[in-house]
This record gives sequence, C-alpha cells and structure tokens, in this order.
Amino acid sequence: MLRRTVLNHLSRAFRRPLSTMASSDTPVEDVIREKISAALQPTTLEIHNDSHLHAHHKAMEGSTSRETHFRVIITSEAFRSKMQPARHRLVYSLLKDEMAREGGIHALQLRTMTPEEEEKRRAQEAGDK
Repeated sequence: MLRRTVLNHLSRAFRRPLSTMASSDTPVEDVIREKISAALQPTTLEIHNDSHLHAHHKAMEGSTSRETHFRVIITSEAFRSKMQPARHRLVYSLLKDEMAREGGIHALQLRTMTPEEEEKRRAQEAGDK
C-alpha cells in the first residue's frame, strides 16, 4: 500500500500539464500529447517515457531513439460507451505513424478511462491510504 502511495505521488509530481509547450528533447512525446489532446480533449493526460527501463532489451540494440516505450493515462468523454479494446484501437489509430516509423514507438501501455471511472479509481486509491 505504501509503495502504491509513493508511486502515485511521484507520478503526479512528474506529470506534465496539458498545455506544456513542445520540446526538442521529446519529439515523440510531444506528438503523442498533441494528437491525443486534439482528438480526445482529455481531462487527464499523463505520458510517462519508460524507454530507459527497456534500453537493455535485445530488441532495442542499435536503437538511437530515447522514446520507444510509453505508459499513457487518458481520461476523456470520448471513451464513454466504448469497451477497453475499442478505446485502445482509437488511440492506436491516432498514433499509427509514430508506431510504424523506424525508431518510433515500440511499446505503448494504455490506461483509458471516462471521468466517472477516473473518479471511482481515485476514491478507491484514497480508501487504500
């Protein structure tokens, strides 16, 4: 429980706001943010670049990209009445070019929620404390 609390705190501490300007250091992350923001108008958008955790994997040998593995948390009204597979297909379709490109996105972990689902999750997390 303590580990989850610490991880949640760290996750919030390193969250970039939706309005963060583009950076030349994170072009793939910036494109992810732009495309998802424009298409889904999320109330929550967290993008975590976990590439450094996978740099030693055999599949990453020779890769010069520092943006290959992402964990993305999205809360949007656009997910209402859609099951998880449909939500994920929607996000994959937005990022298909970045996933197809050499040195682009290799792995994408998604958590997609409606505002009500996010509120329920936050209430559960608060109850765990």
